[in-house]
Amino acid sequence: MSCLHIRGIFLTLCLAPTALSSLHPECEYIFQLEKEERNCLEYIAAQANGSHEGCWPFWDAVVCWPHAVIGETVHRGCPAVFSLFKNNTGSVSRNCTGGGWSRPFPPYHIACSVDDDIPETEESYFATVKLIYTIGYSISLVVLAVAVLILLLFRRLRCARNFIHIQLFITFILKAVAVFIKDATLFSSDDINHCTFSTFACKASVVFCHYCVMANFFWLLVEALYLNSLLLSSFYHSRRCLWGFSLLGWGVPVLFIILWIGSRVYFEDTECWDINEDSPYWWIIKGPIVVSIAVNFMLFVNIIRILIQKLNPRLIQFNNSSQYRRLTKSTLLLIPLFGTHYMFFNFLPDYFSINLRLCIELCMGSFQGLLVAILYCFLNQEVQKEVHMQWLRWQEGSYGVVSPAAKGSQMDTPF
Repeated sequence: MSCLHIRGIFLTLCLAPTALSSLHPECEYIFQLEKEERNCLEYIAAQANGSHEGCWPFWDAVVCWPHAVIGETVHRGCPAVFSLFKNNTGSVSRNCTGGGWSRPFPPYHIACSVDDDIPETEESYFATVKLIYTIGYSISLVVLAVAVLILLLFRRLRCARNFIHIQLFITFILKAVAVFIKDATLFSSDDINHCTFSTFACKASVVFCHYCVMANFFWLLVEALYLNSLLLSSFYHSRRCLWGFSLLGWGVPVLFIILWIGSRVYFEDTECWDINEDSPYWWIIKGPIVVSIAVNFMLFVNIIRILIQKLNPRLIQFNNSSQYRRLTKSTLLLIPLFGTHYMFFNFLPDYFSINLRLCIELCMGSFQGLLVAILYCFLNQEVQKEVHMQWLRWQEGSYGVVSPAAKGSQMDTPF
């Protein structure tokens, strides 16, 4: 697996937008070489009217060699881009002979200590990360789809709270689908130069991925706003309120995505739109997400404060372990629902401990949808009761057995 092939792992970091603002190291290597090549060609063009004696300047795909007289030995340091892989201060030399430039000595791969392939341990690590997040998103997608069907099929489960849960589940589903589409579009062949690859399908997959990410964060924000409103007031959540939440969760990301697309088309229509090195336009997407994470964290802290007050209104120290357990359980349940764990990455530089970041953001992040579906659907007592009741009704219809539990109330929960 070459360095270019690893770019697939870095591209998937669109799922963790706090890590997207920097250029992928292996692509920076290529782009910096291209920049040095352009400078060298300009230098060669400027020397065209000079002396024709000796050895002409030329670009050997790594280093730009200047004009030299016959018998002269030219020494050139290893290109700065090689420091992206190994920190070295080696040099390469060429002799200018009557027959032209000699071969470089020592060879680049010896003088600059550059290997064509990454170590097998790193190759195995990145392959393992990709396998884990693929499995995680696959399982999450299936479980989330089942959870959405359950909440939609049972009439008694149709309420404002579950409506918001369904939208959040759908964003997790779309995010998983976006990962698979991106992998299929960008990495279907090892022959593709991923650093300069630029097609409509490629850009569309990146746009779709960014939209799914933004929608997911904004629906996490909706969950926090809804729960805060329930704790702070007792007003009835009408359909108009749900339309407002839908506009925030689905509509606001559309606005920012359109603005970002316009900025890329008119100002930075380069590569596959996945590289955002020093791009001010990237904040059109990253900014709202970072703000939503910060607001979610403040709402999370506020809810914990309210829960503490409700558990002990007089703010006295807890006098039994059951209150601790209730508060701890509530806190742990809210972390995946609000995405509070994303606050941790906002304070880290983009390439801080990349292996740890990949493990947490990709591997663990791929199972977040699964965790949310289990906590807020399959472990929900209302859902369990409805599924059990439906099972009893099915037994009644199949075997003619009427269970007392199946004769429960048919009162619908207000939507």
